[in-house]
Amino acid sequence: MSILEIALARHIWARRREKRPLGLDDADALKVFLRIAFVFVAFTLLISGLNLAAGRPQMLADGSSPVVTGR
Repeated sequence: MSILEIALARHIWARRREKRPLGLDDADALKVFLRIAFVFVAFTLLISGLNLAAGRPQMLADGSSPVVTGR
Protein backbone atom coordinates (compact mmCIF):
# COMPACT_ATOMS: atom_id res chain seq x y z
CA MET A 1 0.00 0.00 0.00
CA SER A 2 1.19 3.47 -0.70
CA ILE A 3 1.51 6.16 1.94
CA LEU A 4 -1.55 7.93 0.54
CA GLU A 5 -3.69 4.79 0.84
CA ILE A 6 -2.53 4.23 4.42
CA ALA A 7 -3.28 7.84 5.35
CA LEU A 8 -6.73 7.63 3.77
CA ALA A 9 -7.51 4.36 5.55
CA ARG A 10 -6.44 5.84 8.91
CA HIS A 11 -8.58 8.92 8.30
CA ILE A 12 -11.64 6.77 7.49
CA TRP A 13 -11.00 4.59 10.56
CA ALA A 14 -10.68 7.64 12.80
CA ARG A 15 -13.94 9.12 11.49
CA ARG A 16 -15.75 5.87 12.22
CA ARG A 17 -14.47 5.81 15.79
CA GLU A 18 -15.21 9.43 16.73
CA LYS A 19 -18.17 10.08 18.99
CA ARG A 20 -20.71 12.55 17.73
CA PRO A 21 -22.96 14.55 20.03
CA LEU A 22 -26.55 13.35 20.22
CA GLY A 23 -28.13 16.74 20.85
CA LEU A 24 -30.66 18.16 18.43
CA ASP A 25 -30.67 21.77 17.38
CA ASP A 26 -33.18 23.92 15.49
CA ALA A 27 -31.73 23.03 12.09
CA ASP A 28 -32.22 19.31 12.77
CA ALA A 29 -35.81 19.86 13.89
CA LEU A 30 -36.52 21.88 10.74
CA LYS A 31 -35.04 19.13 8.56
CA VAL A 32 -37.20 16.50 10.26
CA PHE A 33 -40.33 18.65 9.87
CA LEU A 34 -39.63 19.30 6.18
CA ARG A 35 -39.03 15.61 5.50
CA ILE A 36 -42.28 14.65 7.21
CA ALA A 37 -44.17 17.32 5.26
CA PHE A 38 -42.59 16.18 1.98
CA VAL A 39 -43.47 12.53 2.63
CA PHE A 40 -47.05 13.48 3.56
CA VAL A 41 -47.51 15.56 0.39
CA ALA A 42 -45.90 12.89 -1.81
CA PHE A 43 -48.08 10.15 -0.32
CA THR A 44 -51.22 12.27 -0.74
CA LEU A 45 -50.37 12.98 -4.37
CA LEU A 46 -49.65 9.30 -4.98
CA ILE A 47 -53.00 8.19 -3.57
CA SER A 48 -54.83 10.93 -5.50
CA GLY A 49 -53.09 9.92 -8.71
CA LEU A 50 -53.95 6.27 -8.20
CA ASN A 51 -57.60 7.13 -7.52
CA LEU A 52 -57.77 9.29 -10.64
CA ALA A 53 -56.15 6.55 -12.72
CA ALA A 54 -58.74 4.09 -11.43
CA GLY A 55 -61.53 6.50 -12.40
CA ARG A 56 -62.93 6.99 -8.93
CA PRO A 57 -61.79 10.23 -7.33
CA GLN A 58 -62.42 10.56 -3.61
CA MET A 59 -65.04 13.18 -2.82
CA LEU A 60 -65.69 13.77 0.86
CA ALA A 61 -68.52 16.28 0.27
CA ASP A 62 -70.72 13.89 -1.74
CA GLY A 63 -72.25 12.31 1.35
CA SER A 64 -72.58 8.67 2.31
CA SER A 65 -71.57 5.78 0.15
CA PRO A 66 -74.41 3.92 -1.61
CA VAL A 67 -73.33 0.68 0.06
CA VAL A 68 -73.84 2.19 3.52
CA THR A 69 -77.21 3.83 2.70
CA GLY A 70 -78.60 0.63 1.17
CA ARG A 71 -78.49 -1.31 4.46
